[in-house]
Amino acid sequence: MAERVQQPPAKRLCCRPGYNPACRQGQRAGGVPCGGAGSAPGGSGNGKTHNPESLLDIAARRVAEKWPFQRVEERFERIPEPVQRRIVYWSFPRSEKEICMYSSFNAGGEESGSSGDNNDETQLPFLRGVTLLEGGWVDNVLQVGFHLSGTVTDPATPSSPELVCSVSVSFDRCKITAVTCTCGNKDIFYCAHVVALSLYRVRKPEQVKLHLPISETLFQMSRDQLQKFVQYLISVHHTEVLPTAQKLADEILSQNSEINQVHGAPDPTAGASVDDENCWHLDEEQVQEQVKLFLSQGGYHGSGKQLNLLFSKVREMLKMRDSNGARMLTLITEQFMADPRLALWRQQGTTMTDKYRQLWDELGALWMCIVLNPHCKPEQKSSWLRQLRRWNSVDVCPWEDGNHVNELPNLTHSLPQVLKTSPSSAEMRPHRTVFTRAIEACDLHWQDRHLQHIIASDLYANYCYHDNQEGSLFDSRGWPLWHEHVPTACARVDALRSHGYPREALRLAIAVVNTLRRQQQRQLEHFRRHKKELLHKGHTSITNMEGWVGHPLDPIGTLFSTLTESGRAGEEADLQRMPVQRLLGDGESYMALAVETALIGLGQQRVMPDGLYAQEKVCRNEEQLLAKLQEVELDDSLVKIFRKQAVFLLEAGPYSGLGEIVHRESVPMHTFARYLFTSLLPHDAELAYKIALRAMRVPNLLLVSWPLSPHPHHFPSPFPFCPLASSILTPPV
Repeated sequence: MAERVQQPPAKRLCCRPGYNPACRQGQRAGGVPCGGAGSAPGGSGNGKTHNPESLLDIAARRVAEKWPFQRVEERFERIPEPVQRRIVYWSFPRSEKEICMYSSFNAGGEESGSSGDNNDETQLPFLRGVTLLEGGWVDNVLQVGFHLSGTVTDPATPSSPELVCSVSVSFDRCKITAVTCTCGNKDIFYCAHVVALSLYRVRKPEQVKLHLPISETLFQMSRDQLQKFVQYLISVHHTEVLPTAQKLADEILSQNSEINQVHGAPDPTAGASVDDENCWHLDEEQVQEQVKLFLSQGGYHGSGKQLNLLFSKVREMLKMRDSNGARMLTLITEQFMADPRLALWRQQGTTMTDKYRQLWDELGALWMCIVLNPHCKPEQKSSWLRQLRRWNSVDVCPWEDGNHVNELPNLTHSLPQVLKTSPSSAEMRPHRTVFTRAIEACDLHWQDRHLQHIIASDLYANYCYHDNQEGSLFDSRGWPLWHEHVPTACARVDALRSHGYPREALRLAIAVVNTLRRQQQRQLEHFRRHKKELLHKGHTSITNMEGWVGHPLDPIGTLFSTLTESGRAGEEADLQRMPVQRLLGDGESYMALAVETALIGLGQQRVMPDGLYAQEKVCRNEEQLLAKLQEVELDDSLVKIFRKQAVFLLEAGPYSGLGEIVHRESVPMHTFARYLFTSLLPHDAELAYKIALRAMRVPNLLLVSWPLSPHPHHFPSPFPFCPLASSILTPPV
């Protein structure tokens, strides 16, 4: 990244009114290598040591990670020079992971360069920086206080000459806070030259000459030495600094000048002040320009891919618990809200493209993750709430369902089982935008003791608990349940995963799935008790107003991903050995729970939403879930789950999308039934045909008066039962 050639302005003023030269022994103006005298035993590049670390290094490392250097200076009147050196030494980042994150779209190297069209992974800034470092193209590396500088050479190629770049990096509390390179490249992420210099310091600290901040060196000089220093500096760089030097001299000689009213002088190498925010350098201007450029390119594949990569980068930052995640998402949102097409579409009464609409959905989901951070400070949440309300109040802010009617209840309340809507009540209800759920989520908290126990302990259970009431905290096995609006509970799971808490997310996901299974069993028991009454009516008003499949928060997809990633070999290997497995039943696995969760969500009787986009989203989400299920190889335990869910679908009445009676506006089950039919046929042909025939109830389809419906439903094909019928007539051999 090379957005500025000038050095960044000094962050604070440095002065030593009580300075005593006698308290700083040892080398003064000279420097020693970072890994030289005073370094940790065996701390240089050999990587093999059996010597204990010194107390000085242990303390200096902790201070360097947590305290701004100004706080150290204010706390202690005299700081021995060896202590200063070790604090400065340990203040540089020691991990390459963050450097990689800020120098490529994907830290795992799965994506191509920023253009999106180059499939050569070697062109990623991080990998190019590694190549430059390993090729010996980094030179003149110098660390002065909290400032690192050096030259990085781009070797000549047949198409370009050799290029020597001057690079400088400022850092504080193990984070790079400012970067400068003369290469002239403009991008969101760090250029290869910044990467090469930073990795040189990480990998070869013993080869970097370390000096104290320049203000410390100046304090040690006499008047004659200071004059000589200034004159030599002007002589070497007279064409660049002479006008500035003369201007400063005039101001200093003027007693009433502003510069004489300030105590001390700025030092760009002295580290951060107490008031500075401690975060990695992020070029806000470049983020805004890139997003604006991508949006201006319309709905083309390349621009949409780049915006999705930016969203992935936000999630990556959140997972690293980097405060720039929320900062970057704010910059992206501002550009989305400033898109001139929003006003144009509103004036013309046209809808945005599906690809663009999906980007807005992801934007809203990311803000849900941001505000549900379990460890965010109240002032942070208040700030985000003000931002969200400001965007929500803009006339052109996209609505959640893409429609100008919305009858969904508040996020934090459980959904009613009976539809109670009227045209008048719908008109009185304000519309919901893509930010409404995030605004409502600001009212949620993590202080519930039961919730805290669920996410904090693998051993939380109550085997003596026999309460079988609706809101009981444990099931019959003594395992914890979590009763909450299902999409909200799953949003918590997604937030925990996104903010780097995979163990906690898995514990809560298991509790939510156990709650869904218990709820399903109670619904079956309720229907069996009232079966005659409901069947006598011949119709039902019992359904879910907002289904879990196709929901803006994608609750079933979140649970499925959380469970499958935890059970997948090679990913999150530490989760394989988690004691949380004691919350799985005999013969159960994370994959089995994920499959059962998907079947529960797909088989849910739910009303088809209003609006073409919302209906297409239901179909698209269903297809995505089925595609994931088809990748799972069925074993005996999974076949048992399929049988269990198939029986429930047939016998659960109005609570099942394949029950004997369904709501007239329910989502059709034909695609799901076709998958169940083909999956069960080799194992239980009779049950498979029962499912298929139940789904092909033509009279139920004829109950829907399509021409007269105010919001005609959209299906993937005019006759969705045709593929199912074809599967029955031509079963796989």
